[in-house]
Amino acid sequence: MPEGHTIHRLAADCLDRFAGREVRVSSPQGKFSDGAALLDGQVMSDAEAHGKHLFLAFEAVGWVHVHLGLYGKVGFGIPPVPAPVGQVRMRLVGGTAADGHYADLRGPTTCELITAAEKQAIHDRLGQDPLRPGDDGEAAWQRVSRSRTSVAALLMDQKVIAGVGNVYRAEVLFRHGIDPYRAGRALTRTEWDAIWADLVALMREGVRNNRIDTVRPEHTPEAMGRPPRVDDHGGEVYVYRRAHQPCHICGGEVRTAGLAARNLFWCPACQRD
Repeated sequence: MPEGHTIHRLAADCLDRFAGREVRVSSPQGKFSDGAALLDGQVMSDAEAHGKHLFLAFEAVGWVHVHLGLYGKVGFGIPPVPAPVGQVRMRLVGGTAADGHYADLRGPTTCELITAAEKQAIHDRLGQDPLRPGDDGEAAWQRVSRSRTSVAALLMDQKVIAGVGNVYRAEVLFRHGIDPYRAGRALTRTEWDAIWADLVALMREGVRNNRIDTVRPEHTPEAMGRPPRVDDHGGEVYVYRRAHQPCHICGGEVRTAGLAARNLFWCPACQRD
């Protein structure tokens, strides 16, 4: 499932390509036909993300709410606009032949037209997002600091922190040497502030580079003289999907186990606290 940086990147890409323009909207697959008919020819006025939720604003009609889920993808292109291929839930086309763009949404868990009130209800049930302006981690800390639940599970709870997924969860805990099974209430405020600040920095880099890189400069392949990571997810990481491989720092074996319905990755030697 895409993590929050991907959705924020999509929001920025939609703003860049379609904001302030009349947009042709269709649903080649047919599952969003009613919504597309209402939106077709309207001006897209805004795009924003909260956690793993994308919102596209059409002032005269409402908001398109998209959640990609496990299989959803958005692909962008420029004219000439080809005939749709595969199960395209929603197609957006804006601009002219000289400066136009199109976007195809495939396989989302959610693609729906909602009101401003319904959009606010989604925000209300989500936790703070490290990438949203004004979110400072304080509300998340209030929940984490009172919880007996493991910090690894709390980081994946979208009602506590929105946008953090399995990669950022594993990597930020490694970077701060924190045992993933430690209870949230056993974290110190200093530790929490460091985790939050690191998530903000790492996820901003993810938006800029459109991939997740979490290793510090001294641990890159070039600095360590090791082969670069080869993985469909891309990016250099410490422990994510590196089960049974040697830790880049201590050389010990990276472990994996199920937690909160996902695979957890950590180094027991480096994450003792």
